[in-house]
Amino acid sequence: MRRRAPEFRRPLRRRFPNAFWWALCGVAVLLFVFTLSRVNQMESRPVIPTRFRNDRVMEGLNITDEMLSPNSVSRQLNDQIALAKAFVVIAKESNNLQFAWELSAQIRSSQILLSNAATRRVPLTIRETETAIRDMALILYQAQQLHYDSATMIMRLKAKIQTMEEQMSSVSEKSSKYGQIAAEEVPKSLYCLGIQLTSEWFRSPNIQRKIKDRKQIEMKLKDNNLYHFCVFSDNILATSVVVNSTSINSKNPDKIVFHLVTDEINYAAMKAWFSINSFRGVTVEVQKFEDFTWLNASYVPVLKQLQDTDTQSYYFSGNSDDGRTPIKFRNPKYLSMLNHLRFYIPEVFPALKKVVFLDDDVVVQKDLSDLFSIDLKGNVNGAVETCMETFHRYHKYLNYSHPLIRAHFDPDACGWAFGMNVFDLVQWRQRNVTGIYHYWQERNIDRTLWKLGTLPPGLLTFYGLTEPLDASWHILGLGYTTVDPHLIEKGAVLHYNGNSKPWLKIGMEKYKPLWEKYVDYGHSLLQRCNFH
Repeated sequence: MRRRAPEFRRPLRRRFPNAFWWALCGVAVLLFVFTLSRVNQMESRPVIPTRFRNDRVMEGLNITDEMLSPNSVSRQLNDQIALAKAFVVIAKESNNLQFAWELSAQIRSSQILLSNAATRRVPLTIRETETAIRDMALILYQAQQLHYDSATMIMRLKAKIQTMEEQMSSVSEKSSKYGQIAAEEVPKSLYCLGIQLTSEWFRSPNIQRKIKDRKQIEMKLKDNNLYHFCVFSDNILATSVVVNSTSINSKNPDKIVFHLVTDEINYAAMKAWFSINSFRGVTVEVQKFEDFTWLNASYVPVLKQLQDTDTQSYYFSGNSDDGRTPIKFRNPKYLSMLNHLRFYIPEVFPALKKVVFLDDDVVVQKDLSDLFSIDLKGNVNGAVETCMETFHRYHKYLNYSHPLIRAHFDPDACGWAFGMNVFDLVQWRQRNVTGIYHYWQERNIDRTLWKLGTLPPGLLTFYGLTEPLDASWHILGLGYTTVDPHLIEKGAVLHYNGNSKPWLKIGMEKYKPLWEKYVDYGHSLLQRCNFH
């Protein structure tokens, strides 16, 4: 047989040993098993935020176990530090500054030990804390020798608290007095306005002639088909705001009649102001209570009390009852007849059948004509009740330890507000309400039934004769507290009761704009008196 040529011969195959192939397969299997186990381990492991993945917690330190352990030196150090801090305060109060410094230094040493243990995450041992605990124990023992023990600390703290309470009481009393003085002051601008208007009244005969020429409006003053409002005040600007705000927000200002009563001092100024200013056709009448012949001491208990020596001493000297009575009850303004005329409205306006009484510290922001058609259901007084707040019930105003009060009045009866009241003068006269007022005033001559003011006798006088009105008619509190803005928005009459009247510097700034928008600051007289 012939052999093929060399170029046609098949290449010789190289054969690897079988051991190599077996080794290669083994490595592949191991890699597969390792990869599969890593995937399963990652899926079963909870997700840990990245910032904590490298945060290894050593098994040797468990903070909870450490602090609960009876042999914990960390807890012992913390207890010593707490006690030492209390002794530092006492040492400083005792003016022992050197000892206070030593205590503070030892506290810092113990805190450094605790800080180092927390940093390295290894519990403190007795060996490394032995010196610190012993040194702290020695200085705490020294504190006890200086009578810085618990009993002494308690006694000193009690004395400190008592001193602070006395200081707080003194500051509170002074604050009340100064606040009352600030509330009673007449601002220079108001005083200036009164003088300017009085001068204008006597200097300009045209103004007086204008008053005399308005006799045609006298019929309106007695027309019970019109809307009659009354204000008793000696504050010209405040009264002007009441009249102006009522007229601006009225649908029929020409049907409104304002009956203003003031005193002799402010009479000319009040007449001048309402003569030279127009209020959208509102009719304004100004009187002074000194012209009321029936207003005398034989008829009016308050005037009779003013002649009493003890009463004068109580309200004007300020030396009686050792200051037990709050200063707000000792304010002589409560004895002013302008304040008590509200109990004589039928006598002041004998021709009227219904009238709405307004205080001079209110702002009207809705039409009030609907008040005159409200059915009072045979009652005399229509008023907004204030017992939604528990402290405005009868027992807060009257002395229920007195048998007369206990026998006639429910202590939980609802109080109500003076400041916007609808009075049925026909029912008033029939029920002799003024006589009821006189009865209670005469029995309170020794001030045992109530302190001074008009609301307590009003609660007694109109007890069982008051018809509750919807709360939106009269919103109170703008002179002393925060009021819900929604109530203000819906309110017909906003009352600045309290010391912070809007015309005073101490007035609440957030409520002043509601009042000031009815003041014409561009008026020449107001500019002359620096109103701004």
